[in-house]
This record gives sequence, structure tokens and C-alpha cells, in this order.
Amino acid sequence: MPEISKYLENVFSLEGKVILATGSAGGIGSEMCKGMAAAGGTVAICDLDFNAAQSLADEIVSLGGKSKAYPLNVGDKASIKKCTDDVIRDFEYINVLANIAGINKREGILDVDEDTYDRIMNVNLKGTFLVSQEVVKHMIARGNGGSVINIGSHNDEAMLAGCSVYGATKSGVVALTRAMAIEWAKHNIRANAISPGHILTALSQVTWDHPTRSTYLRERIAMGRPGYPSELVGMCILLASDASSYMTGQAYHIDGGCLCGGQPWDYDTKY
Repeated sequence: MPEISKYLENVFSLEGKVILATGSAGGIGSEMCKGMAAAGGTVAICDLDFNAAQSLADEIVSLGGKSKAYPLNVGDKASIKKCTDDVIRDFEYINVLANIAGINKREGILDVDEDTYDRIMNVNLKGTFLVSQEVVKHMIARGNGGSVINIGSHNDEAMLAGCSVYGATKSGVVALTRAMAIEWAKHNIRANAISPGHILTALSQVTWDHPTRSTYLRERIAMGRPGYPSELVGMCILLASDASSYMTGQAYHIDGGCLCGGQPWDYDTKY
């Protein structure tokens, strides 16, 4: 039997893989990118906030990883093309696309104005569509396959009040993921989604500190606690690596047992 570390390296290593990650300087994206870099991948940090992207790339390099920052506006086709071309110029190819960019504004359906609707749709759904179009053309031309990792949400299956537009975009992302899987399988390009549950980040801290909303969430999560960005990294590495070579068209919910039914009601047990 091979030693464990060597076996795991052979199965899950991202050595030699170039990952283009959008919206990657945020709380969830940064952990995913650091994890993929630690697994040997070369990570192109692409974000509207270039300063934040540069800081993350610098951090990865300081830890011994390979990374470079690029400005990217996922709502602008010219920006998408330039970013993609620049990554290929610097690293020759792209093996993995991680569509992490996403935004939200929590409002009731009747409170959402058209500008807010368009902005969330343009980043979360249209942006994922346009970036994938551009990057996958290069994957097909190179002929070595690839992996597309989209970001869904708990709200692509179950809804919370005030998340109508966000939930619609994430449901759309999952549908788009299935379409990608069907159309691109002949090119050996896989497409999957990671659907995080209720993850604790700087942006969601206010919810977890809220006296009623935090109780509501804990009651609906079997594990009774929020998830952490680091707990998404394993699935990200799996989907980026060759270990997932027969996995495509799926949305993987990492939610602490939220969709399965949350914490149980009182029941008879000796334990």
C-alpha cells in the first residue's frame, strides 16, 4: 500500500492546474483560494476590488503558494475578456473556473426596485454566464478538459424572507450548472455547484448576532451552529481536482444539516 500522504496527493493534488476565481477576495472566496493554492494550484485572484485581490494574492505567495491578482468586473464583457486573456498570457491556460462573485441586498419582494433587481441578476447569474462563456472557449480550444465550479446557496432550494432576487439568481445558477454539464461533457469539462448553507462571515455576522434571527437559524440547522468558510474548502478542492472526474451537473449543499430537516422535535429515545 502507498503511504497515505502520497496517495492523497496523487488523488487531490492541484499541482499544475491554473484556477481563475472570480469575486475571490471576499470571506468565502478567499478561503477557497487559499485552500486551492495550498493544494498546489496556481490561483488567479480576479475581483472588482483589485486592492483586496492583490492583498490576497500577496498572502498566498507569502505562504509559499502561486497566485496573481487581476481586476475583473463580471458585468462587463470587455473586462471579462481582458482578465481571461491576461491570465492565459501569464499562465498559458486555465484548468478550473471558480465563479464565486455574488452580491445580495435583503429586502421584501415589494420593496425591491428595478435597479437593485438588475444589479443582483447581472452579478450573480449573468456574470456567471458571461465569464463561463469566455473561459470555457479557451478550455475547449486547448482540448484538455476542465472543471467549472459555480456557487449556489441554501436559497437555491429553500428560501428566507427578504432573499427573493438572490434566491432566484442562485436557482438560476444551479439550472445553468446542469446545462453546462450536459453541453460540455463531450469536451471533458465538468460543471458543479457548491451551495453553502448559513456561513459565518463578516457580512453575515449581524444576522448571527441578531436576537431572533440567530435562534431561527440554529433551530433549522441539525448541527445547531453556523458554518465557516474553511468548511467549504474540502469540496472546492475535490471539484477542482481529478478526484471528481465522474462528478458533473450537481449542486452540493454544505449546510450542517439544514435542508435535511434541521434539529429534530422531541422524540422517544434512550439516548
